[in-house]
Amino acid sequence: MIHYQLRCSQDHGFDGWFKDSAAFDKLAAAGLVDCPVCGDTKARRDLMAPAIAKPRAEPAPVVKPAETQPAPQESAATAGPMPAQLMALLQRMRAEVEKNCDHVGRDFAEEARKMHRGESERRGIYGDATPEEAEALADEGIEIGSIPWVPRADG
Repeated sequence: MIHYQLRCSQDHGFDGWFKDSAAFDKLAAAGLVDCPVCGDTKARRDLMAPAIAKPRAEPAPVVKPAETQPAPQESAATAGPMPAQLMALLQRMRAEVEKNCDHVGRDFAEEARKMHRGESERRGIYGDATPEEAEALADEGIEIGSIPWVPRADG
């Protein structure tokens, strides 16, 4: 995965994650990269500082939030409806995760540990973890990320 700082034609700055630079180019050409502020689909890469990789960097697994999280249509910060543009962005993010990563379900924490210890192939994974499991992984030095898991765009 590659992280880009982006800018729309209205000069709003935002960021995005893509499989590779070709994936960004394809999505941008198709008008599928849109500004979360104004919805403009004319996005371009912005100037950004280079990222220095750590030795033996591994892909960060993705964990879905536990079922105790707020309803997908509501933001935890505002307890109000999620803006449509944000929902669309999260739906596209979900589609990319499902397309490019392996679903390991409730075995997420154990599979992340196996990858960290070199007992299984390093790859992008996603699944379910309780807050306690996520905290234990962090205590063990295993980096994970959590994204709001919204309903699919196709229904």
